[in-house]
Amino acid sequence: MKIVLDAMGGDHAPQLVVDGAVQAAREWGTEIILVGQEGVVRAELAKHDTTGLSLSVVHASEVVTMEEHTMAVKGKKDSSLVVGMRLVKEGQADAFASAGNSGAVLAAAIFGLGRIRGIARPALASVYAAAPGLCLLLDIGANADCTPEYLLQFAIMGDAYARKLLGIERPRIGIVSNGEEEDKGSMLVRETYPLLKASELNFVGNVEGKDIGRGLADVVVTDGMTGNVIIKLTEGLVSFLARFFKRQFTGGWLNKLALVLMIPGLIVALPGLVLMLPAVGELRRRMDWREFGGAPLLGVDGVVVIGHGRSDAKAIKNMIRAAQTAVQQDVVGTIKEELARRGMDRRGSAA
Repeated sequence: MKIVLDAMGGDHAPQLVVDGAVQAAREWGTEIILVGQEGVVRAELAKHDTTGLSLSVVHASEVVTMEEHTMAVKGKKDSSLVVGMRLVKEGQADAFASAGNSGAVLAAAIFGLGRIRGIARPALASVYAAAPGLCLLLDIGANADCTPEYLLQFAIMGDAYARKLLGIERPRIGIVSNGEEEDKGSMLVRETYPLLKASELNFVGNVEGKDIGRGLADVVVTDGMTGNVIIKLTEGLVSFLARFFKRQFTGGWLNKLALVLMIPGLIVALPGLVLMLPAVGELRRRMDWREFGGAPLLGVDGVVVIGHGRSDAKAIKNMIRAAQTAVQQDVVGTIKEELARRGMDRRGSAA
C-alpha cells in the first residue's frame, strides 16, 4: 500500500508533516510518497534517520496556500495537490492525505479523481465522541448549501462507512434538527425527513445538538455549515474546559492553598486514582481530534483524507493511518456497491 502525503499542506508544513510521515513509516511500515518542493522536503527528511523506511519524494513546484481560493487548484497544475491526486488516479498510489486548504483539497479531488457515479456532492465525515461509543457526523464542511437529495446520499455513504469501519451492523441514522418532532427543523430538514424515512436505512429521526454526544444515532447527517459549526464548537468547548480547570486549581492564592490542603487526601486516594488512569486516558483520547487524524472525503472515486490545518506530527501520523484503514476496508468499493444495489449508480437519486 502506498499513501500520498501532501508535504506542503498545513500550518506547520513541511516540518511537522515530514515528522508525522517518518513516525507513520517507522511505526506501521507504511510506504509514503511525499509530494512537494523536492529540495525543501528532502532537507526536512535529512533531519531524521530514515534507514529502512519506505519514504520517497515526488517533486511538485507549486503550493496552494491556506489562504488561496479553491480555483487556485486549476491555475496551479504543478501543485502538490494536483500532482498527488494524479498519482492516485494513475494507480501509482492507493490514497491521498493532506492537512492543507480543505476547499482546495476538495476541488483537487473532484477535478483529479471525479465523483462516484450516483453521488452529486462529496461529503466530509468526522468520527465524533459519543457515549458509549462513537458516531459519524457528516457533512462537516464540504457543502455549506445542500438539497434533500444530498443529505440522503450523505446518509447512505455514512451508513456504508459505519458498517465497514466502525463495525456497526445496522447503523442508526439521524438528522440534526432543533427538535425531536418530525415537523421541526429548517425547510431542508423537513424535506429530507420523508426521504430518509422512506429509505431502507435505519432512520431514527431528528437528533438535537445535545443528543449527538449521547449516542442516540450512529450516523448523523447535516449540511456542511451546521456540521462545521458543531465540530468547531466542540473543539472550543474542550479547550475552554481544559483552561478553566487549570485556572481554577492554580489561579489565585486561595485556590493554591486549597490545593495544598488537599494533598493528604490525595495521597490516601492515590490507589483509587491510579485505577482510574485508564478511564481518564480513554476520555482524553476520545476528545483529542489528533487521535483521529483526519476526515475522509466520501463520494470521490478514491480514498482522500483531509486533516486539520494546524495538525502536528501526531495528527499527521494518524491521518496516514486513517487513509490506510480506508484502503484496507475498501470504503470506496463499499459505497459503490451500496449505490448499485439501490439503483443510484447512474442517476444520483434514491430508488
